[in-house]
Amino acid sequence: MSFSLRTLAISLSMLSLGIGAAHAQTAQTGLGQAWPNATDVSASPNYHVYVFQRGSIKYIQVNDGSGTVRAAIARTPTSLLGTPVGVDATNVATEDEPLAAPASTTTETVYNDGAVQVLVAPQTNGTMRVMAVPVECKNPVECSSRGP
Repeated sequence: MSFSLRTLAISLSMLSLGIGAAHAQTAQTGLGQAWPNATDVSASPNYHVYVFQRGSIKYIQVNDGSGTVRAAIARTPTSLLGTPVGVDATNVATEDEPLAAPASTTTETVYNDGAVQVLVAPQTNGTMRVMAVPVECKNPVECSSRGP
């Protein structure tokens, strides 16, 4: 089954069960793996997003379409933080850990659980800026960037 058909089948199955992607059961192991044994909850057909939970910390992992782990974000009860996971681990920007604005600000939403949204901005040098911000943020680049 192709990726788009697989994604459609999973989405339809989840809808028939009355659960959304953000409410799918979270995995407890597999963080950092290209193809973890976890539900792909990506909001984009171009990326794979997996959610892991340990205690009160939720980990949101973003993989590109080929399975390369790009980054992971830790969501604690009080903050959003980048983790040392993925080839773009140093390119994770949050309100708690802002980075300078990226060169390319064209973003794609890859995850939204109603409280946190994760966006990806591919850069011209092949890296990706991964931004995690509260849903109420209207400009994710601004919310995850430090001033000039």
